[in-house]
Parts: sequence; structure tokens; C-alpha cells
Amino acid sequence: MEKVLTISEISRRSGVAASALRFYEERGLIRSERAGSGHRRYPRSVLRRIAFIVFAQRIGLSLNEIGEELAKLPADRTPTREDWSRLSGTWLKRVDARITELERLKDGLTACIGCGCLSIDRCQLSNPQDHAGRNGPGPRYWM
Repeated sequence: MEKVLTISEISRRSGVAASALRFYEERGLIRSERAGSGHRRYPRSVLRRIAFIVFAQRIGLSLNEIGEELAKLPADRTPTREDWSRLSGTWLKRVDARITELERLKDGLTACIGCGCLSIDRCQLSNPQDHAGRNGPGPRYWM
């Protein structure tokens, strides 16, 4: 039988706050069983799911997307390395797109972002007469 852990043990081991663990459970991303006292008890294998959730969030997946991905894992056994690899392997394009976007943001830190403020001399050149503002609010060149 797999060892079960308390929510505080899972929180300490995963680095995820107990409140977030309860939220993940409400969303169906992880599961616990209730002890006779009503306290949550998690199987040790839930640590892998939590690590997956944290990683997936860091690369930009929403909780809904994460739930869809986790639903692809086998329910009748502990996921294998191959199961996890199959899921995360589809994210390469998303990671590459995020890297490209971050490089673009880095390059734009000293350039006009199309905010429409016209407060910097260069904005007069990059965004004459607030041309970017005609496309809507916010940093239009970054959306």
C-alpha cells in the first residue's frame, strides 16, 4: 500500500501552499482521501502531479489546459516516465514561442511599446499622432 501524506507534508515537500493544494483539489487536478478525522491524506504519487502542475503553469498553461493534460494520464496506475514525457513533449512549440516573446520584450524595454503616451521624444517617431491608439487601449505593439 502506498504511503499517504498529510496536506502539510505535501505542502512542505512540493513547495506549494496548502491553500493552493486545496484549490487544485477543488479543480480536480489532484485527489485526496479523508481520514476518519476528516483530514486530507494524499498518496505520495500526488507529488508528481503537483510538480507537473507547477511546471505547466510556468510555461504558460492555464489550469483548464493542465486539467485536460492530466486527464490523459492513466487512472488505473501511477504514470510512468513515458507518460509524463508524452504529455510534456507536446509543449516544445509553446516554450519556443514564449522564448521568442521574452526576447521581443527584452529588445523592446528601451523602445516604444505603443502605449499612446507620446511622452518620450522617440514616441513621436514610433507612434506619430498616437497611431497605435487607433488599434485599441494598452501596449498595442505587444499584443
